[in-house]
Amino acid sequence: MNILYKSEPERGRIWAALLAELAPEAVFRQWPDIGEAAEIDYLVAWQPPEDVSVFTGLKALFSVGAGAEQFDYAALPPDLPVVRMIEPGLTSGMVEYVTFAVLGLHREMPRYLQQQRNRRWLAHPAMPAAKRRVGVMGVGALGEAVLKPLVQLGFDCAGWSRTAKHIAGVASFAGAAQLGAFLARSDILICLLPLTAATEGILNAELFSQLPTGASLIQVGRGKQLNHQHLLNALDSGQLAAAVVDVTEPEPLPEDHPFWHHPALWLTPHIASQAQPESALRALLENIRRFERGEPMHGVVERERGY
Repeated sequence: MNILYKSEPERGRIWAALLAELAPEAVFRQWPDIGEAAEIDYLVAWQPPEDVSVFTGLKALFSVGAGAEQFDYAALPPDLPVVRMIEPGLTSGMVEYVTFAVLGLHREMPRYLQQQRNRRWLAHPAMPAAKRRVGVMGVGALGEAVLKPLVQLGFDCAGWSRTAKHIAGVASFAGAAQLGAFLARSDILICLLPLTAATEGILNAELFSQLPTGASLIQVGRGKQLNHQHLLNALDSGQLAAAVVDVTEPEPLPEDHPFWHHPALWLTPHIASQAQPESALRALLENIRRFERGEPMHGVVERERGY
């Protein structure tokens, strides 16, 4: 197998060393050293080269991350499989981050942080987890994974997705017709949606107005889903009490962006879920071997759905 890697150089160096051990038969090249373009079997990238047609023997395009909406599908061969990264490191990282964020918002840590900065010693009543309603938008593999510990912690959990899901301890809402009912019972809203034409800009004033007054937002989906000014307006009006934002558009934000210093907003630099080099490479190799055995790969993108 001939693999061309086009992404972070440091991860590429780690992968090269691991491949020598795990798949010594593989030829691994790092962009821009492509060798003979026609010999490349598999391309692994966040953004592929502009002209993919030079790789006449290309069998599949793999994203180095959980998303694949960044690809220009019109520039790709229509029958080329495009595959998202699905690996344990991405899932465990997201579970850790979302659990931390939910607990932080549930126990009003943003409020206490501001009190600390103002040197105020003031306790507030703590609500039991069973009375805090948590809603997850996007109940795919990641959504289901983050819901499990929240259910175990005793939160009143619900999920909203394109089609109904059946998860123990989680109320299921599906489709546009049930979105309003789902939002109305979400004290803490978690966005884990993929980016599609239908979800771009979905986190906006109209959606925020359907949440309970004083609700909170955790945005770990995609940057283009969030209207920044609408979020700021909701925070300033009190419609939302707090927000945790890990993904933005653009990234990084300009130095003068209000998100940097808003007292009710925690901002992190797209670190909620990060692929771990070794487990990611093992997942990639397993998918390639499944492909070469004629078996279905994990994470193949359905282009008509966008994920």
